[in-house]
Amino acid sequence: MSRIAVVMKGYPRLSETFIAQEILGLERRGIDFLIVALRQPYDPYIHDLHRQISAEVMYLPEYVKDDPARVARAKKWAEAQPTYEAAKALFDADFSHESNANRQRRWAQGCVFAHELPEDITWIHTHYLHTPCSASRYAAHLSGRRWSFSAHAKDIWTSPEWDLRTKLDDAEWGVTCTGVNAKYLKSLCSNPDKVELVYHGLDFCCFPMPSEKPSTKDGSGAPVQLISVGRAVEKKGYNDLLTALSKLPEDLNWHFTHIGGGALSEKLKERADRLGLSDKITWRGAQPREEVISSCQKADLFVLPSKLTKSGDRDGIPNVLVEAQSMGICCLSTSVSAIPELITDGETGRLVPPADPKTLAKSLEDLIKNPGERDRLGKASAENVRTNFATEPGLDHLAEKFRKLL
Repeated sequence: MSRIAVVMKGYPRLSETFIAQEILGLERRGIDFLIVALRQPYDPYIHDLHRQISAEVMYLPEYVKDDPARVARAKKWAEAQPTYEAAKALFDADFSHESNANRQRRWAQGCVFAHELPEDITWIHTHYLHTPCSASRYAAHLSGRRWSFSAHAKDIWTSPEWDLRTKLDDAEWGVTCTGVNAKYLKSLCSNPDKVELVYHGLDFCCFPMPSEKPSTKDGSGAPVQLISVGRAVEKKGYNDLLTALSKLPEDLNWHFTHIGGGALSEKLKERADRLGLSDKITWRGAQPREEVISSCQKADLFVLPSKLTKSGDRDGIPNVLVEAQSMGICCLSTSVSAIPELITDGETGRLVPPADPKTLAKSLEDLIKNPGERDRLGKASAENVRTNFATEPGLDHLAEKFRKLL
């Protein structure tokens, strides 16, 4: 029985439930995988999803210095292959655009990847078009295999056009998870038909139906429970959220809980202290999915003020929004990137302009004070995602594509 090598930057990762969900769903449809990761896991927990995945995992050296002997053996092997000259020419062309250590590292990882690939691997499929794709592309050419991709968000919007065009034209086919992404990638591709829109969707089996007893809290008595789940990074907009929370009326009773790790965690806590908000905020850090679901069930309003960063990084359709909406939780987010593909303002949630704390504060105040509106939007959003964002259609489509390769 042959397998597909599926490549990602790190595995397992708490922030990538959509990838774990896809792998598990495809395994259940009879597709066998080898998971190839460019780095070791660093999260303090794993999701139950990861425990259910049976695929073998191969870790490449994250840096050449991590295992120079392993890299040297792989490069020596690569130089003896009939595919070497053509594959090395691809790297040299890329290196002429990006002559740095990062690009050299991807060549080294590609050599190790190709050298150590088991013979039963018939295809390479890479998640993300940036660094995992570079290593995967070199490995594919060195090993005489073909490859495809799944593109998501940061990998698209922070990659230079020349790099995207090169990879798009070299891949056999690819999928991406939002209409905004698909339109952009098709515009860069000499054969636009090779790029397809496939929403991740959600496996609803783990997510409870909306509560039949909606909250009546309006901020005048018990605190309205606000929650957000997301990494503490710039594109999530948590700095804007803190500013917005500081603008709420003093007599409005609310409490905000944040779940997620990230590079900006300590800076956000310090800023909350300076704004006098710390007694109304709980920072829970990274948590397993089961705990995230439990916490969301206790919440009255989910807030995710996503925005574009200076580098161009942005969210696609954040999986946490789909998860919250599936449970009937009213969501307040921003009209950035592909989020309007999920939320229609005033119908299935609320959207405000990105990086606009003043408008965000007004919407927060309105939704905190209006439990009936939260309930209406929450129920409408649950019906929408459970009807239009189920994971099965996308998984069935991918499974059919992979079966043809096995």
